[in-house]
Amino acid sequence: MGLISQTVHNGGRHVLGVIPRALLPHEISGQTHGEVKTVADMHQRKSEMAKHADAFIALPGGYGTMEELLEMITWSQLGIHEKPVGLLNVDGYYDSLLALFDKGVEEGFIEDSARQILVSANTAEELLKKMEEYEPVHDRVAPRQSWEVDQSLESTQSGET
Repeated sequence: MGLISQTVHNGGRHVLGVIPRALLPHEISGQTHGEVKTVADMHQRKSEMAKHADAFIALPGGYGTMEELLEMITWSQLGIHEKPVGLLNVDGYYDSLLALFDKGVEEGFIEDSARQILVSANTAEELLKKMEEYEPVHDRVAPRQSWEVDQSLESTQSGET
C-alpha cells in the first residue's frame, strides 16, 4: 500500500491512511505519504474509511483484505453507502472468490442485482473505467437516510456530539 499511497500523493491527490492503534508498529514501516489517522479498532477504521473514501478497491491480499471487501459489499447492499467497490484481479488471484459469488447467485443466496455491487477487472485501467461507470442497480435493504438517523441517535445516546 505504501507504493500506491506514494504514487497518489505524488500525483497531487489527498491520501488518508487509517490505522488501528494496535497495528501502528506493524503497519508503518517507513515514510508515510499524506495524512495518517490513528483509531481505536478495526471497526472504527472501516467506518472512517467508508466516511472519507470515494470508492473502495481491493488488491490481492489476505483475510483482512477479504473481510474489508466483503464488509464494503454488505454495507452497499444494506444501503449504508453507494460507492463503487472494485476488485483488481491480478493474474486471476480472485477467480475462485468471484466463482463463489456467482455460485451464491446460482443457488439463490445472493440476488443477481446485489452481485453487481462488486466491479472486477484484470487491469487497473479497466477497473477504474468500470468503477467510473458504476451505478447501483441492487435493492437496498434500508435507505441510506435510515442508517444516518440511527447513527445520529446512537451518537446522542452515547454522549457524542
